[in-house]
Amino acid sequence: MARLNYKHLRYFWTVAKAGGIARASERLNLTPQTISGQLSAFEDALGQKLFARVGRRLELSEAGRMVLGYADELFSVGEELENALRHRGSGLPALFRVGVADSVPKSLAYRLLEPALALDEAPRIVCREGKLASLLADLAIHRLDLVVSDAPMPAGLSIRGFNHLLGECGLDFFAAPALARRHKGRFPHCLDGAPMLLQGEEAALRPGLLRWLESVGVRPKIVGEFDDGALMKAFGAAGVGIFAAPTAIAAEVRRQYRVATIGRTDAVRDRFYAISVERRLTHPAVVAISSAARETLFGKRA
Repeated sequence: MARLNYKHLRYFWTVAKAGGIARASERLNLTPQTISGQLSAFEDALGQKLFARVGRRLELSEAGRMVLGYADELFSVGEELENALRHRGSGLPALFRVGVADSVPKSLAYRLLEPALALDEAPRIVCREGKLASLLADLAIHRLDLVVSDAPMPAGLSIRGFNHLLGECGLDFFAAPALARRHKGRFPHCLDGAPMLLQGEEAALRPGLLRWLESVGVRPKIVGEFDDGALMKAFGAAGVGIFAAPTAIAAEVRRQYRVATIGRTDAVRDRFYAISVERRLTHPAVVAISSAARETLFGKRA
């Protein structure tokens, strides 16, 4: 196959996005005949048919859909590059694009990212939340500068990335005041038979938490499981059950949800990572986040 002609790829991408050659010709300020000829040349070079004519319409072939996916990523990165260069010369703050795994507590994510806002040349933070696998895919194509997660990057992924441990802490167990009064006693035995709320199956700390409960001979009554940690805490604040959260944010949890700490363990460790394409952290915002996490957030007990 001949080397990829990016001008032809742009014409194909515009036709696919516009929904036809006529509309694409208006956007590109070219004649339909010119675009049609360029598309044919592109298909010949690839050795693949990218469109199929259905009546008077063009529909993407299977190969066309694959090429469109790559073109979307390529031109999206190009647009971001143009925006970054415009910001660089305009005096506007640079963008710092962070993906936050949805299993990371929101208040902890804020505490981790807050040091970037205190820089002399603070960036404009763009946060994306989602599943770790999806965020890592965006990191691989430079749509994100950093991913914050409660789990390291899984082994075996064909993605170049490096795990940087930000810190770790134990767990505090919380309950609404009335529920806490009903389950007084020596911790962790006061959890035996008590209603408990658990993080969802994708939360990295869940297996360790369940193993610890079994090891200490405690069998709480699991009354709810939540992928969204904020929703779990809201149920806990309403008195539905006892829940666990990282010790590093215990004070915020007590203040925000008006719950009481009924116990704490360091036997279960909640770990948080910065995942980047850099083996050695150099981005000023990432360096600030990493330093503050080690020195303050995870360096003291809440």
